[in-house]
Amino acid sequence: MLYHFFTYLDKHTDIWGLGVWKYLTFRMGLAVILSLTISAVFGKRLINALHKLQVSETIRDLGLQGEESKKGTPTMGGLIMLGAILIPTLLLARLNNVYVLLMIAVTILTGLIGFIDDYIKVFKKDKEGLSGRFKILGQIIVGLVVGLTLYFNPAVVVTEHYKAKEIAELNIDTTHMSTRIIQGEKMYYQNQKTLKTTIPFFKFSEFDYHKISDFFGLGSKYAWIVYVMVVIFIITAVSNGANITDGIDGLAAGTSAIIGTTLGLFAFISGNILLADYLNIMYIPFLGELFVFAGAFVGACIGFLWYNSYPAQVFMGDTGSLMLGGVIAALAIIVRKELLIPILCGIFLVENLSVMIQVSYFKYTKKKYGEGRRVFLMSPIHHHFQKKGFHEAKIVTRFWIIGILLAVLSIITLKLR
Repeated sequence: MLYHFFTYLDKHTDIWGLGVWKYLTFRMGLAVILSLTISAVFGKRLINALHKLQVSETIRDLGLQGEESKKGTPTMGGLIMLGAILIPTLLLARLNNVYVLLMIAVTILTGLIGFIDDYIKVFKKDKEGLSGRFKILGQIIVGLVVGLTLYFNPAVVVTEHYKAKEIAELNIDTTHMSTRIIQGEKMYYQNQKTLKTTIPFFKFSEFDYHKISDFFGLGSKYAWIVYVMVVIFIITAVSNGANITDGIDGLAAGTSAIIGTTLGLFAFISGNILLADYLNIMYIPFLGELFVFAGAFVGACIGFLWYNSYPAQVFMGDTGSLMLGGVIAALAIIVRKELLIPILCGIFLVENLSVMIQVSYFKYTKKKYGEGRRVFLMSPIHHHFQKKGFHEAKIVTRFWIIGILLAVLSIITLKLR
């Protein structure tokens, strides 16, 4: 809103300084500051309101250190993050950008799924919350919205770019191409609808989902179905991974801030024609606007940590955790870095795997030996370390350090090919 307002004033008035609103870095910085301010100012008020309404989640008796002190802590604090993400985005981003609109929709939809789950737990006194099948159905709907938009919306394109020498060598028709002089060299550009994504660590680093469709004999006509199914799987997996990770104070929010920073950097680079050409990666027009959204997302996560770090004054609940995972998954898909998720979201992956391994091994040994056995002292894996006597603040800090290392590894894949 403010972007369009100040851009209009810049064009029709002589007011000095309004031109800064066209710069992504300026608006991203404002988004971070505004989201942090919203979290800090309104977060405390919301926590007080949740206290008055006695909105607290039942703490299960798991025999973990510090459980008693957590009883009575309000939940549904994810509402703080929702406001801190949406308000700066609506004010500072270009609202005619398909990627921004899509991320706003994902934030609202995944937040709504989590809110319904928390509402049932808190106000209906049902510990199970929203039924698993309805939660999955909601995530499928989010996946459909993301997948179908990215496939069918005409504004979602990748720009193929060639140097003049490559045009001559490959004998490429330049009739419908645009040109631009970059660093004294003539470059040719052509927008394409494509299902290509980035493969990390490989020199020829692009993969086309059409190949999966062709492998199963479906042909290009049904490639969009394969693509949408992959998108649904990724959003469901990452969303549930973030939900499982949210088990100790500050872990999910801090990890998400690290991941969001990395994805915001990817969006900025892929949306900048000079940087994309320098790094020899996909140039995706208009993608850079997600840098503003990513700034609001990271600011919201860090601002929430003010109240959620040990000892937590509020829990995010599923309102926050499902939203965090959904937003991260959608961002990774949009910037075409979804194949990096096992690395970048390694914390979420390990948390998910620890539960799957524990449950599978327990069922297997119970069937074979008549008594269930465990791989970990408790799952998810952060509870395993709690059982081993580590303080949860130390566990969270070390997981953050691992998350930073994984983020750095993800970033260097831009050149390590």
